Amino acid sequence: MNAKAPSRIYFPGDIPAHGRCELARAQSHHIARVLRLGVGDAIVLFDGAGGEYEAVIVRVKDALVTIDVGERRAVDRESPLAVTLAQGISGGERMDFTVQKAVELGVARIQPLETSRSVVRLSDARAAKRRAHWQSIAIAACEQSGRNRIPEVAPVVTLRDWLGASVPGHGELRILLAPDAERALGELPVPSGRVALIAGPEGGLTVEEREDVLRAGFVAARLGPRVLRTETAALAALAAMQTLWGDFRAVAPG
Repeated sequence: MNAKAPSRIYFPGDIPAHGRCELARAQSHHIARVLRLGVGDAIVLFDGAGGEYEAVIVRVKDALVTIDVGERRAVDRESPLAVTLAQGISGGERMDFTVQKAVELGVARIQPLETSRSVVRLSDARAAKRRAHWQSIAIAACEQSGRNRIPEVAPVVTLRDWLGASVPGHGELRILLAPDAERALGELPVPSGRVALIAGPEGGLTVEEREDVLRAGFVAARLGPRVLRTETAALAALAAMQTLWGDFRAVAPG
C-alpha cells in the first residue's frame, strides 16, 4: 500500500531553508485541529513562487505549530497553456466551485466579471471581501492539487471595463464560450501565446455585451450541442483546452 502523501501548506512569508519557523494561527489550527497532525509528522510547505520544502512538525503549543524546514526544491507542475479565465460572477456556491476547479485544471489567472445579467451585485467593500475569499479558495486548491504557483484572482470589474483595459498579447487566442457559435472549440487554431477565455454568468451575455466581446478580438466557440450551466461551461472548456493544447494532450512516442 502506498504511503499517504504529506499535507501541503502554503506559507506566504519567507521560508528559511534548513531553519525553523512558526506557522500562522490559521495554518496551525488547520494542521493541528483539522488534519490532526502532531510532532514528528511530515508536511510540505510551498512559497507560491515555484518552490516547495519538506518539513517536520517539532512543536505544537498554545494553538501554534513550529516546524523544521528542509531544502528548497523548484518543482514545476504548471500547465504549458497559460489561460486567463474571465468568469461572469455567479451566485451561491457556484463561483466558489468554478474557482476551485479552474485552479485544479491549471488556470493561470481568474478575472471575476460583473455583467448585465449577473445575479450577484457587489459593492466595493463586498467585492474586496469576495475576492479575498476566492483567493483563499485558489490557495486551498493549490495545496490539494500540488501546484506551487498561486493563480491570482483579480479585482472584480465590469465586462466593459475589462475589455477596455485588456490588450491582447502576441499570439494570444481570445475565446468567448457561446453555445450557438459556428465553430467548435476543437476547430480553433492552436494558440502560440496565452489564452483568454470568457464564460458568462447564469443568464449569459446580452447581445450588446457579446458584440463588445467580439469587437475586442474574441472568437465565439461552442463546446457541443448542449447548453451548459455557467459553473460547468468554463470547467469543461478548460479540460478540453488542456486536452487539445495543454498538459493533458497525448504525446507521440519519440
